Amino acid sequence: MNGIRLVYLNGQFLPPETARVSVFDRGFVFGDGVYEVIPVFGGRLFRLPQHLARLDASLREIRLANPLNPAQWGEVFARLVREQGGGDLSIYLQITRGVAPRDHAFPPNVAPTVFAYAQPLKYPSAEQLAQGVAAVTCSDIRWLRCDIKAIALLANALLRQEAIDQGAAEAILLRDGCVTEGAASNIFVVKHGRLVTPPKGPYILPGVTRDLVLELARAHGVACAEETVHEEALFGADEVWLTSSTREVLPVTRLNNKPVGSGRPGPMHARMLALYLAYKQSFREGAVD
Repeated sequence: MNGIRLVYLNGQFLPPETARVSVFDRGFVFGDGVYEVIPVFGGRLFRLPQHLARLDASLREIRLANPLNPAQWGEVFARLVREQGGGDLSIYLQITRGVAPRDHAFPPNVAPTVFAYAQPLKYPSAEQLAQGVAAVTCSDIRWLRCDIKAIALLANALLRQEAIDQGAAEAILLRDGCVTEGAASNIFVVKHGRLVTPPKGPYILPGVTRDLVLELARAHGVACAEETVHEEALFGADEVWLTSSTREVLPVTRLNNKPVGSGRPGPMHARMLALYLAYKQSFREGAVD
């Protein structure tokens, strides 16, 4: 299974080929569950408290109790990282409402299904960072609670595939003439040296990498804001970026088959990527948490 040596499922550590979930699990039947993705750099879990806080928020919104406390999650993740050999990884965890007869109403007294694994982290290629990637705009067809990190990602998958079918790496989503986010990323735009990302709300997943980029920008005197990004501002931007735990800070240099700015990654991206990579290296070395 793509080099995955061990998975965690409902209190047990198992080889992936032996892990089994019931066909009556509500995650399978309804997409009734949430997930989280946590990067691991140099064997250290990156911004674990922030990721667990987002997990708690998603669980709270779907009215499901967190089955493990932070210390227990830490023990699970540490074992998965150790079994995977450490280094740079990503942790995927998923919690569903559990196994029950098919009924839309929440079943009482059902144990959740808890699943997690670690796998090697795939970074953007050197070519993507040097040349940027293409994106296309799409109408945001998703539901009204995109702030919940739900496992029901069919709309996101359709939008991402639409981008791929057009030779692009990502779909940038528009709702009522404004940018929300990417199919699997947050969006930043730069104009006249000012960095802007859409504000948090029900249409946007609160990205941990997004928040770190803003934190680094403010700490280093970069003009930045969380405010509405209208469609016109997107198309008129000097730079456009995607951010996520796996894409990190990735420049978009073509949008709808037209160049963004100069058509090359811009100076603000170079600066913020350098700040991000320096922070990540400090984290590897234990200099920052």
